[in-house]
Amino acid sequence: MKPVLHLNLIRKFFDIIGDPKIDEYRACSEHWNRVFINGSIKIKGKFYHPSDVIVCFSNGYAKNRPQKKFEIKSVSVGTGREEWGAIPGEQYFVIGLGKRMDF
Repeated sequence: MKPVLHLNLIRKFFDIIGDPKIDEYRACSEHWNRVFINGSIKIKGKFYHPSDVIVCFSNGYAKNRPQKKFEIKSVSVGTGREEWGAIPGEQYFVIGLGKRMDF
């Protein structure tokens, strides 16, 4: 079973994640610098290649919250698209999404 990276999204971006939004962005902050390290993803103290991780997006924190799961194609540092929530010129960890897993 693959490890899962859990990320929360506001409704606006949850609704479009996967179609058409195929990238998710996380700030190059102290917190995310500890999660995304040298091309790996750290989950519960272990390092994994991005293709070995499933990302689970949630909208909210309730027990019955809507969720979408995807394979991860890549994690890189770069700029994002403004219509997908990125601030022009800002650098982000860009999570490239693969196939949806929870149909």
